[in-house]
Amino acid sequence: MPQVHKVATVQFEPTMFEKDRNIARLLELCEAAATAGARLIVTPEMGTTGYCWFDRAEVAPFVETVPGPTTECFAALARKHDCYIVVGMPEADSDGIYFNSAVLIGPDGVVGRHRKSHPYISEPKWAAAGDLGHQVFDTPIGRIALLICMDIHFVETARLVALQGADVICHISNWLAERTPAPYWISRAFENGCYLIESNRWGLERTVQFSGGSCVIAPDGTVTAVIDGGDGFALADMDLDVARARRVGGEAVFTQRRPELYAGLLSDTFSWNPRDFFKLYGHKPWPPGQTSRVTVAQMSPCDDIEANLACMTSLVRQAKLEDSADLVVFPELALSGLTDPGAQAQPVPGAVTDRLCRLAAQLKIYVVAGVAERDFDTIYNSACLIGPQGLVAVYRKVHLTESERAWASPGDAWVVADTPVGRIGLLIGHDASFPEAGRILALMGCDVIVCPAAMKGRFSTPHPGSLVPQNYPIPTGADPYHWHHFRVRAGENNLFLAFSNVFDPESGYPGLSGVFGPDSFEFPRREAIAADSEGTATAVVDTTNLDTVYPTNVVRRKDLLAMRMPHGYRALIKAAAD
Repeated sequence: MPQVHKVATVQFEPTMFEKDRNIARLLELCEAAATAGARLIVTPEMGTTGYCWFDRAEVAPFVETVPGPTTECFAALARKHDCYIVVGMPEADSDGIYFNSAVLIGPDGVVGRHRKSHPYISEPKWAAAGDLGHQVFDTPIGRIALLICMDIHFVETARLVALQGADVICHISNWLAERTPAPYWISRAFENGCYLIESNRWGLERTVQFSGGSCVIAPDGTVTAVIDGGDGFALADMDLDVARARRVGGEAVFTQRRPELYAGLLSDTFSWNPRDFFKLYGHKPWPPGQTSRVTVAQMSPCDDIEANLACMTSLVRQAKLEDSADLVVFPELALSGLTDPGAQAQPVPGAVTDRLCRLAAQLKIYVVAGVAERDFDTIYNSACLIGPQGLVAVYRKVHLTESERAWASPGDAWVVADTPVGRIGLLIGHDASFPEAGRILALMGCDVIVCPAAMKGRFSTPHPGSLVPQNYPIPTGADPYHWHHFRVRAGENNLFLAFSNVFDPESGYPGLSGVFGPDSFEFPRREAIAADSEGTATAVVDTTNLDTVYPTNVVRRKDLLAMRMPHGYRALIKAAAD
């Protein structure tokens, strides 16, 4: 069977109350894409009817069953061209319940459907949350999954279909309030090593400005085709062999998962007022939080521990003196170096960490440093959180790369620590490639994740700017760091992420360290990026509650965690089949 197939994303502005016109125009666009050779064609969310419905009564004349007249129109086109089409429409079930649905239609009719599982603010006005779970449909052109708009804000949805072997996620949306292709879209393709075909609407409906940017995203996060504004379609190739390699940054991430440590994904922490939840029984109450200044220090560690300590000491003093830093985060293995970390392994606590403890006590500051840790005959890739009171916590890297397995053993526990800065969770480099890791720390109530890293390759891309208008202060111009994978990690978990990466371009380490804020749709962003040199970047981090009844600070409120649907996530904690 052919392994490369041409696919198309369709961008379209439907008109409310003009369903027949919308369907006719969508059929024209799909016909053109199929004539151009597309075997899989994806159209926008609610593309047959428009989106911004007031209530059930208003949308009622336009809902349909599946299969039904609309799906049969597209099935006729699919038969004619031997292709597959994804259609977004309001669906009526036999008992009168309405759903926001995506339907996969092939030459023989309806192949399958997805009902939006994670509703946006507008769906509860007329539709129920989806009840079909997250499925993958096996077709002659590949294994196809469907997601709808808000679904993709949640790391669990794309991961569930990727674990079922999806070659491509067809994501249909009415995306708004940011420049597109949206960073969330790119990260979901990138972290799951699969294609993502994004069909978004554009235009203005009931005062809502939709963002366009329909695109095809390759498994490495490359946007291979895109439409900025206007009706149209874009074509790209989908290579099934590339998707089935399941590599992320060169690593076989699906064999490196640690599902035995992921049970926390099924918890529903933020379904209760978190101010009450985290103080229940007086066990591990949240720290009060404060406004702090958090610094990431970007450096290239060498194989001389003394030289690394001297560099780190200088950067800590600089951060304290110039930026009034409360917390400084250094890269992975900053103390030990990257060439032969096992040979440089140190006991923790020990002489090396004692030096940093004295520095932290002198400056009244917190420091996070990566080190190869020797514990008798076992070596770990570890991160130490050190404060004025001494060694606060040690985290041993849970997800090891292929090369690290030659010298290090994996850790087996998540680590969080309460400090004046807030509740801090620790990850190391490759850990943050796994969406499960950040999510678990967020569910444990972390305000900040610190992530010392030594990550190579590309995990950030620029944007040339969009012609789609947006309300102030949403940016539309060019941005050199439009997609930064670890900014997405912060926003999807409603926490601050202090990501400190090695900077050594000649060896493939791009730096791009940053302190990223807890809301992806807040502009201007609360962040600081150290882009293309050694040095530091500092951002203000607010972890206070800001309210005496229910947190008004998104870091403490965590809206996206409150909207999760964990009853559907059980497959995430199952071990992979042999």
